[in-house]
Amino acid sequence: MFKITETSVDSSQLPMRLQDLVKSIFIEFLPSGKSIKKSIKAGAVRVNNDTSTTGYWVKSTDIISLWDLEKNPPKPYHSKLEILYLDDHLAVINKPPGITVSGNQFRTIQNMLVYNIQRSTCKDALAWCRPVHRLDNQTRGLLLVARSISALVKLGQAFEMNQIQKEYHAVVVGKTAEQGEIKFEIENKIAHTTYDLVQTSRSQRDKYLSLLKIKLHTGRTHQIRIHFSQSGNPVLGDKLYADNKKTLKHKGLFLASTKLTFSHPVSKQSIEVKIPVPEKFLKHLKREEHRSEMHSN
Repeated sequence: MFKITETSVDSSQLPMRLQDLVKSIFIEFLPSGKSIKKSIKAGAVRVNNDTSTTGYWVKSTDIISLWDLEKNPPKPYHSKLEILYLDDHLAVINKPPGITVSGNQFRTIQNMLVYNIQRSTCKDALAWCRPVHRLDNQTRGLLLVARSISALVKLGQAFEMNQIQKEYHAVVVGKTAEQGEIKFEIENKIAHTTYDLVQTSRSQRDKYLSLLKIKLHTGRTHQIRIHFSQSGNPVLGDKLYADNKKTLKHKGLFLASTKLTFSHPVSKQSIEVKIPVPEKFLKHLKREEHRSEMHSN
């Protein structure tokens, strides 16, 4: 058992119960309400290093900490992952779509990591490597993984402080501006997204599709999907936030994490890892453009 991270309470957020406060301070580690409740009840979320309850009213003098309680490694799932960066403290993998990062299932990225990446030889090596953040089940692309305790703690803190730059590519329904900025709040919290238009293609089905390069300036759950749905340009294939009549079914979500830029948690070296726009995205745009041309002739 070890402490992953801790933070003092921002008095401007009070009064607030522990369960609600944890939603904003440990979002990269505990992305859902269910995981928050479970972690508090298990003693993984603590107040002043003591176990607490979901309904505890937080005080301005409290220190909230997150602990790793796991003792047994996950059962390895034998499936090969693409590893794009690897050193003693961290790794970056290319997550395939359709796989949950972690949870109660067997077929998860966490279980695949146990099979793909051996324990580090550094002094504070984790017993098994851990994802530092989350990508939705249907989202593909770059996922940051910690191999040491120091990397897990410092990268988690960097995510909380928005010090890790995340870039995505998505195909959205409709025609967008050349550049844009979205600042709709999500769950009463500031959420900031900017984008650049890469290309627009005609579509027989949707009239237009737009390929966007997107930057997240905050890290709210499902931020890209919510923001573009609210803006009238839902991500293609989004079954949760888009009107099913306006988006593509049975083809997956056209959203990919394509670039991560961050300071190495130990060496402080600047690291940039990126992948090209998924070929699936480009082929779909080309196919829709061709269908539109054929239909108009």
